[in-house]
Amino acid sequence: MISVDNLAVEFSGSTLFSGVSFTINENDKIALMGKNGAGKSTMMKIIAGVQNPTRGHVRFPKDAVIAYLPQHLLTEDNCTVFEEASKAFAHIFAMRDEINALNKALETRTDYESDAYMDIITKVADLGEKFYALEDVNYDAEVEKALLGLGFKRSDFNRQTSEFSGGYRMRIELAKILLQKPDLILLDEPTNHIDIESVIWLENFLLHKANAVVVISHDKAFIDAITNRTIEVTMGRIYDYKANYSHYLQLRAERREHQIKAYNEQQRFIADTKAFIERFKGTYSKTNQVNSRERMLEKLEIIEIDEVDTSALKLRFPPAQRSGDYPVIVKDLSKSYGNHVVFKNANMSIYRGQKVSFVGRNGEGKSTMIKAIMGQLDATGTCALGHNVQVGYFAQNQASLLDNDLTVFQTVDEVAQGEVRTQIKNILGGFMFKGDDIHKKVGVLSGGEKTRLAMVKLLLEPVNLLILDEPTNHLDLKSKEVLKEALLNFNGTLILVSHDRDFLQGLSEKVFEFKDQRVIEHFETIDDFLKRNRIENLKEIDLQ
Repeated sequence: MISVDNLAVEFSGSTLFSGVSFTINENDKIALMGKNGAGKSTMMKIIAGVQNPTRGHVRFPKDAVIAYLPQHLLTEDNCTVFEEASKAFAHIFAMRDEINALNKALETRTDYESDAYMDIITKVADLGEKFYALEDVNYDAEVEKALLGLGFKRSDFNRQTSEFSGGYRMRIELAKILLQKPDLILLDEPTNHIDIESVIWLENFLLHKANAVVVISHDKAFIDAITNRTIEVTMGRIYDYKANYSHYLQLRAERREHQIKAYNEQQRFIADTKAFIERFKGTYSKTNQVNSRERMLEKLEIIEIDEVDTSALKLRFPPAQRSGDYPVIVKDLSKSYGNHVVFKNANMSIYRGQKVSFVGRNGEGKSTMIKAIMGQLDATGTCALGHNVQVGYFAQNQASLLDNDLTVFQTVDEVAQGEVRTQIKNILGGFMFKGDDIHKKVGVLSGGEKTRLAMVKLLLEPVNLLILDEPTNHLDLKSKEVLKEALLNFNGTLILVSHDRDFLQGLSEKVFEFKDQRVIEHFETIDDFLKRNRIENLKEIDLQ
């Protein structure tokens, strides 16, 4: 059991949170929730031991192993993928090597009666007891299973880690954590860089093979699937629910109703008390009662109502001209890089107003197909946009196209037209730009902030074909709701690539699956595809 005792974090004269206490039991699967800036990641860093609190302690057994996956990694690139993942067992290999070295020393020594010799004997015995008590494991097979589950191919194992994107290096770190089988796994936004198949694999690992888990995630389907407890960080304190995220939302709503009722009753009591004081102030016979009630009001602890986002921000794409019947037509399209075939003889016809999803493991060609549609790369075959198509394109590098010299507000104001210009501050607030944030220059924003700003800008441009490649990676749950609502009401054509299953649900009526160098058309909704795909993947996953 891990105990968090009276944690507090203060900086620049303000308190992030204080008096936070809870325990993490052996098989708890905890979602750490709260709005951005509430202190979730800070609390996780303190539990991981990489940040110190202002006050309080985290206590755990001496031999407990705590593994932490932050949002952003600083990795070294001096070995292969397989070698890096195998570092999960470095302590075991070091123990084995030390035993071998000590045994070799014993073979060459002759001072059998000396204290030094007996010390070596004792050390070998102690290490041997620990080493041979370990489960007999085929470590190479375990590394292979974890890497394959997280989306690597066997051909990737001997490639240098420097050849991979930050997302894939995050997966290597995640593989190392999972292979250590720690007592507690701390995950900060683990699904941002992995595809649907890998998320399914991760879910089942955490459910069936992991011990305690604490996770921060904006992927509702993921946290609902793996957690049985929700700790909410809000207004400097926590609320602990023995419930998954969806059930927690219901319980939180009930809690707030009780708070509002208690607050209103307290306000009526305060008003009545003040009226009594005002009425009888200066009346000699009531002096003691007046003084007593004044002291009572001074000591009264005012009931606080938990902050909640009550905004009902609704965005609609501005009207655009009608496109031709088929905005996207692909015939016998093939793309290769040298000897590496991405896909071959792909065909797709997307008609006006249709919403489709591109799904498949990373590296199977989804983004390549989008670039072909956008005319950003050469491929063999036909790939054409239809008549009068106005494209809105959101890619992972979209943030780099923003003007660094403009402010956040100016960036949006440039594209906003008509009545929507009066709502710019509310729209930016819906995407986590609050207060003075709107006056910041784009050049000083983080990568995640720039990505969110690029999304806002796209939402205000008139388009009839919208192509979104992983649009939710830097959005919180509220922002995703705003975006999803806008997409549901969008009457143009939509091509969507996303690994966020909750976001995908209800958004598309046809699925193009990228798999084994092919593009397979599925005449089913994304909901039906995901349900079937999950069942088929579960059959393939070896949990033993």
